[in-house]
Amino acid sequence: MMWYGAGGWWMLVFLAGVILLVVWGVRATSDGGRSGGGGARSRGLEILEERFARGEIDREEFEQRRSALGGR
Repeated sequence: MMWYGAGGWWMLVFLAGVILLVVWGVRATSDGGRSGGGGARSRGLEILEERFARGEIDREEFEQRRSALGGR
């Protein structure tokens, strides 16, 4: 294996690309410690449920916003 000259640079670029693809793949498939994973919509529903639990919104507003988000 040649680690000098043009051949060495291409090998380093190739290895860096493989490493970046692996990192991207792991990050894309992991849920960051959150269970359920549904993206922004489920996070919006979580925030709405937290606001309802804290008493910031009443049941009627909760139901309206939950249906707008497409939740349960």
